[in-house]
Amino acid sequence: MGTAGAGNSADLLDDLIARARGQGADAADAVMLRGSALDASCRLGEPEDVVRSEVRSLGLRVFVGSRQAIVSTTDFSQAALGPLAEQALAMARAVPEDPYAGLADPALLSRDWPTLDLVDTAEPDAESLMARALEAEDAARAVAGVSNSEGAGAGWRRREVTLVNSDGFAGCTESGSHSVSAAALAGEGTAMERDYDWSSAVHEADLDEAAAVGRRAGERAVQRLGARKAQSGQMPVVYDPRIAGGLLSHLAGAISGPSIARGTSFLKEALETEVFAPGVAVVDDPLRQRGLRSLPFDGEGVATERRTVIADGVLRTWLLDSRSARQLGLASTGHAVRGTSGPPSPACTNLWLEPGPESRDALIGGVTSGLYVTELIGMGVNQVTGDYSRGAAGFWIEGGEIAYPVSEVTVAGNLRDMFRQLMPAGDLSFRYGVDSPTVRIDGMTVAGR
Repeated sequence: MGTAGAGNSADLLDDLIARARGQGADAADAVMLRGSALDASCRLGEPEDVVRSEVRSLGLRVFVGSRQAIVSTTDFSQAALGPLAEQALAMARAVPEDPYAGLADPALLSRDWPTLDLVDTAEPDAESLMARALEAEDAARAVAGVSNSEGAGAGWRRREVTLVNSDGFAGCTESGSHSVSAAALAGEGTAMERDYDWSSAVHEADLDEAAAVGRRAGERAVQRLGARKAQSGQMPVVYDPRIAGGLLSHLAGAISGPSIARGTSFLKEALETEVFAPGVAVVDDPLRQRGLRSLPFDGEGVATERRTVIADGVLRTWLLDSRSARQLGLASTGHAVRGTSGPPSPACTNLWLEPGPESRDALIGGVTSGLYVTELIGMGVNQVTGDYSRGAAGFWIEGGEIAYPVSEVTVAGNLRDMFRQLMPAGDLSFRYGVDSPTVRIDGMTVAGR
């Protein structure tokens, strides 16, 4: 999509920037967000809610020397937009200087970008979304052993972001998604167990069938019946793909530019060193066709590109926006994201752990006694030290096979050690935006009975 796609939105932002420059701004950028969403939910075979939402907002960022300020509005009338530049400049002159603030390096700005197939032209109606939700819940409730339902839902999103700056960048991106989910309960009384499943995709054609999503939710809930406490000790822990992506999110947080610049990450000295075992690779690809987090340019207009974050176990890059890049004496990596009311900050795009040579069954088969985790509880992760402690539930592994369900377990370790011990299986599939195959981590601490 070229800059012409920005249309009237870009013209409005251009006008705001011209006003800001005319009133004394040394530089400026502006972003406009327009979005639509439609959601339907049901429970116990009856429709519950249909919600339609529309959002539009605009943010103007101005620079006076090394001072910056941001103002935002949801009112696009001339009465509201007229004083916006004046308000932003008054704020900028009142704040402290920031030597790292500024627009992106013009040499890094995207001038042309690929079409990533991020919009499904078909927009569903409320009736079709409700039918999808009911189909998912019916399939979950039909599973033998399911006793109740937390409901099911289906949704649709579309988003348009236009960005313009005073260095001549103007671009517009459109993206969308479809989703379906279900949550089921099995058993009775205090012995009840709950589980869920969901699917999301840019195009409706890539979405899992609603009945398959519901059936998986019901089967998973039933499989958890009769949960026991696990044994305690040092042992292998296997992470289900649904939650293994969380380990990658911890990695992304630890290599985010602001954390590195502040020295508040356990990986602050780890660039170009071995963080994972040899052979392990992690990729961040904002240009993936139909990717849930794909972006042809970042929140500052910087061109994006596929990057190998971990290559053969070695950390190759930080995730940087322009400000954190300047703090570190580096160039932006094109990872800036932003809304309309705050400055850009870095984040990953389509991030995944490359599959390993062994199958999931082989990875589990090598465990004499250990834990297969399907759910994590709590937020016990310290990004400064890497200490990791989470409540967990899942299944006990005995003699290389899944033996019985377990709950009320704690798994603990340190992310630096965990990354070094991590072994990926070969079952990677792209479902969540941050994706991982099944992984096994030896030597973790499990506290059960």
